[in-house]
Amino acid sequence: MTKPRVYITRKIPEEAVKIVRDAAEVRNWEREDIPVPRETLLREVPRLDGLLSLLTDRVDDELMDLAPDLKIVSNLAVGFDNIDVPAATRRRIVVTNTPDVLTETVADFAFCLLLAAGRRLVAGDAYVRAGKWKTWALMLLAGQDLYGATLGLIGLGRIGSAVARRAKGFEMRVIYYDPYRREDIEKQLGIEYREMNEVLREADFISVHVPLMESTRHLISHDQFRLMKKTAVFVNTSRGPVVDQRALAEALQARQIFAAGIDVFEKEPVPDDEPLLKLDNVVVAPHIASASVPTRVRMATLAAENLVAVLQGKRPPNPVNPEVLER
Repeated sequence: MTKPRVYITRKIPEEAVKIVRDAAEVRNWEREDIPVPRETLLREVPRLDGLLSLLTDRVDDELMDLAPDLKIVSNLAVGFDNIDVPAATRRRIVVTNTPDVLTETVADFAFCLLLAAGRRLVAGDAYVRAGKWKTWALMLLAGQDLYGATLGLIGLGRIGSAVARRAKGFEMRVIYYDPYRREDIEKQLGIEYREMNEVLREADFISVHVPLMESTRHLISHDQFRLMKKTAVFVNTSRGPVVDQRALAEALQARQIFAAGIDVFEKEPVPDDEPLLKLDNVVVAPHIASASVPTRVRMATLAAENLVAVLQGKRPPNPVNPEVLER
């Protein structure tokens, strides 16, 4: 019996590749450091049954038109805005993602950015390495205290809730905004619901945890930064376009807010002329919030499990468009 054909768009952990290889004929892009070129991907898809993709791979009408036998696009990420899900659904192509497994790891990293930006850790590291540290000074690189401060969460899904749990260890007061109020989590964690503008006004630290949709694109822009305290520290580990990057750079440059920690950007990789890179009150990271070794391996194996399940006629663990499976 002929095995289904699968293409993997990046070098991924061997544990995941083995899961796919046991069930399918596998081809893959061997580079880890750069995405598969668009023209290469389009050449590969015409006879595919399955595609294991990353956020850097655009899966759209053009690609799916070339792949009449495609049954599954397994995205190795929580987000899936790189995939035209309605177009896939029309073609009865299952789309899957890898949620849950990275919740705690991303929450750790969000808190890492809160601490690093709030306490000016990266600026301090650069100061020492540049040979500028000549004496102890009272207000040298003085930052903001997390302990006992107010944390404002924009979004209280799995990751937002995990960040709230960590904040309790710092005896922070936690307030949140989410379109869907979660009174069960409020009671469980002792946190408070507020309208979004109230969260922005009251919080000493603000962390964003919303999915990227049309309704959340530039959710945080000039008006929102103007509401924040001058001592506020702003962190984004959700998706880049949720934040108006130009507005953020202007707010930081004008010292409208104290600092920021940013893991995701409107354009990735970040261009060399990105204004944020010229500022000393922002900590930047290359979209690595989920990048612990155990978590990235588990994400890859879950993507493989999703892919193989559909190819074998089974329900995958994490369908994005489950209506395809109900038909």
